[in-house]
Amino acid sequence: MQTTFTIPTSGPGLYEFTRQVADWVTGDGLLTLLVQHTSASLLIQENADPEVQTDMQNFFHRLVPPTTDPKMAYLTHTYEGPDDMPAHIKAAMLPVNLSIPVQNGQMRLGTWQGIYLFEHRNTPHQRLVVAHLG
Repeated sequence: MQTTFTIPTSGPGLYEFTRQVADWVTGDGLLTLLVQHTSASLLIQENADPEVQTDMQNFFHRLVPPTTDPKMAYLTHTYEGPDDMPAHIKAAMLPVNLSIPVQNGQMRLGTWQGIYLFEHRNTPHQRLVVAHLG
């Protein structure tokens, strides 16, 4: 069983889409999610306190700033904008796929866990996440 989720983004940040996935899963199996982009990531992260998402975004922005930052002058892939190559680096550091057990039609996530697309680019995008339940 497969489907594709479209996650609209409006700039850097974590976009939760747990509910869409939960509404789709059925039965038992292993759910695999894959983001089909090289400048976004997938995370399972706390969904109770929004400060967690803010802190995650701020940490990765500080760790890998845009190419306009003098510390990033060594990067050569800059023609798609100052956020592009840093977005590729963040996506290389973070997961682009997730595996989640499903039992009786429910994902076996912890109490405070949610599924997030982590957008690394500044401009709005329509991100595609492929889901496979087997």
